[in-house]
Amino acid sequence: MQAPRTTRHRAAAIWRSFAQAAIARLIVGLEQMSFLGFIRDMKTLMAASALVLLAACATHTPYGPARSDGAAGYTSQKIEQGRYRVSYTDKDVARSHDMALLRAAEITLQEGADWFEITGGYTDQDAGSAGPRSSVSLGGSRGSYGSGVGMGVGIGIPLGSSGSDVTTVIDMVTGKGEKPDRPTVYDARSVDINLRGNAP
Repeated sequence: MQAPRTTRHRAAAIWRSFAQAAIARLIVGLEQMSFLGFIRDMKTLMAASALVLLAACATHTPYGPARSDGAAGYTSQKIEQGRYRVSYTDKDVARSHDMALLRAAEITLQEGADWFEITGGYTDQDAGSAGPRSSVSLGGSRGSYGSGVGMGVGIGIPLGSSGSDVTTVIDMVTGKGEKPDRPTVYDARSVDINLRGNAP
């Protein structure tokens, strides 16, 4: 009677060992599948992020004149000889500022001048945005250019990013010869070279 019971115990032990080994292999397989799924999910996430970045870059309107009032791009107005008002509208504050400076440099070079000075300006955020409307101008320097006098220097930039249109407006005068040593004066050729690469 002892022998059959021993045989049954051995058979049960063998089956337990076999079942444990099978369960262990199943767990390893599931872990590998889960890890591979994690990698696959990460690749999908990275691809989606890249598409979002490309889409964000593609939303910039190419540098050029605005096609209508309030549209993206630049507008230029000649006030008098050597004096202009330039504006640039974009959805990005920093780009609006840079492209307004680029347009100022273009006008200066087209006029055959060497440098331009910002005599006033402000940045205006579209009132339709979620944030408050911003319009800021700063005073600081005074100079005489021909028959006109320029007061105020600088460009106000609203804090935070914007999902709405932002327009940077600058008043400028152009000049020839050696660039005056003032922080409000820009070398037109240098500005054109440095900012041209930011204009798609």
